[in-house]
Amino acid sequence: MACIAYLNKFSAPNALEIFSAHGGHEIVRVDSDASLEQSFDIVSRAHAYQCVGARDEVPESLRVSREFLSRAPNLLVASASGSGVDVFDLEACTAAGVLVVNQAGANAQSVAEHALSMIISLYRYIGKSDLALRKGWSGSRWDFMGTDLARKKIGIVGIGNIGTRLAQICKNGFDCEVFATDPYLNEEEIARRGAKSVSFEQLLRQSDVISVHTPLTDLTRKLFNADAFSQMKEGAVFINAARGSIHSEEALADALDAGHLAGAGLDVWDVEPPPASHRLLEGLNVVATPHIAGCTSHSLENMAECAATQLIIIFSGQPAPRPVNPEVLPRFRERYLGFFGGDGLDELPTPKL
Repeated sequence: MACIAYLNKFSAPNALEIFSAHGGHEIVRVDSDASLEQSFDIVSRAHAYQCVGARDEVPESLRVSREFLSRAPNLLVASASGSGVDVFDLEACTAAGVLVVNQAGANAQSVAEHALSMIISLYRYIGKSDLALRKGWSGSRWDFMGTDLARKKIGIVGIGNIGTRLAQICKNGFDCEVFATDPYLNEEEIARRGAKSVSFEQLLRQSDVISVHTPLTDLTRKLFNADAFSQMKEGAVFINAARGSIHSEEALADALDAGHLAGAGLDVWDVEPPPASHRLLEGLNVVATPHIAGCTSHSLENMAECAATQLIIIFSGQPAPRPVNPEVLPRFRERYLGFFGGDGLDELPTPKL
């Protein structure tokens, strides 16, 4: 029997229902408001630790760091509720033999829809005209003449589950030409996902809209800086519904203020939520939301189901469907066998959730 600890709550209650129906494991809640001693009384005996992947929602002491791992000797799996793993030190986890998993793809439809809504809102001045009406505007409707998304050039940075879904929607629903850059995929695979493979520089120069759907890593941190924004087409729109800090907020504000970019849709921030005085919240050419792209009832239930099911799969001795650090698997298997015994981990096929 595995001890599965979860921080505060799963993204939806159906996760606990799935565990209850399956049986066979101890499911224990870690309360972030409790003392560290109480929290680590649970964590120290846990074989799995489940928590939200957004860094601003997890106390630093309960993020999976080297210090955390030193106090969790039995930990085999660190599981994120969504696709982001910001709160896990992947290098430390790998060194400790801890498998990190996420729920990539579980919220793809919701995030793709959110990115699309931001693009259309900016193109059609929905936010600007809504605010004007609420302030008593009585001018000409031509003050808010927008443009169509149809047949625009869409650039996608990171064409994983979310980027692929957005590419499909833009291509099939709006007859857009879709470009994508992704260092982990070859030209043929990117084409299969609905986009033309281009370099990052080509994507910057050619796209009318750029939408970011890549994890925050050392390679992507401040990927969109002043130089990148200057290479974008004049009048282009920038969307980030992935992670804050992939773009430089100051550089983006400068590009918008200078009129080089027409607008931005931002669901993610360096600090979440951003202060009301934030420079990017001053202009009407920014559509701003507080990291809610994946927060729909459907996506939260889907993420919870995927998280619970994946942990059940792992602790039944089968391969994890969504490993983030697959290089740890040989060491993880050794540790797993040390705790639970059994064999055949290598031979079993990867189940599909």
